[in-house]
Amino acid sequence: MDLANIRGKYTTKDFDIKDLDKSPFKQFETWFNDAINENLLEPNAFSLATVGYDMLPSCRTVLLKYFDNEGFVFFTNYESKKAKQIEENPKAAALFTWLALERQIKIEARIEKISKAESLKYFLSRPKGSQLGAWVSRQSETISSRALLEQKFDEMKRKFLNKEIPFPSFWGGYILKPIKIEFWQGGEDRLHDRFLYELEEDNSWSIKRLAP
Repeated sequence: MDLANIRGKYTTKDFDIKDLDKSPFKQFETWFNDAINENLLEPNAFSLATVGYDMLPSCRTVLLKYFDNEGFVFFTNYESKKAKQIEENPKAAALFTWLALERQIKIEARIEKISKAESLKYFLSRPKGSQLGAWVSRQSETISSRALLEQKFDEMKRKFLNKEIPFPSFWGGYILKPIKIEFWQGGEDRLHDRFLYELEEDNSWSIKRLAP
């Protein structure tokens, strides 16, 4: 299949360094709010890439649940493939892609678990079905059928009917603490605008324009 003629035309006006906030987190918040206001599907979805001892990168989509000046937080099973890779190599890359806005944000970061108290707080805010799902799914493990998964879910549903669902010790959050954050804006004739924030030794952020 020849895909050579599949090409979009970027029409967004030029984006300059003067348009950027000095804080990459504030700039992220601005663009994230733009994505929300555009009613994009799952604007908080991002691709997370990790690599373990085998040096074979793995990538999947996860959901951003909150962020601040420390970093970006998502939740998962601590026994999953991604968690094992993070344990072996606590560094990761993340990519937010908002094609409708002709934008993407790339993050390179250190990654670590958040506190159990923070994970518990979020767990208690989840719908009951999502809480049960965390218990039922042994993420990344082989299962014989979906029917088995649904059977386990029904069993857990009956077990905790009208009861508080306990917090699973094998589940919780990670925070991506950025070292680099790149903001990419599509440009006409493939002259895209790219700006890279890099964390300096004094914890300030430098900003550089990159060639597209």
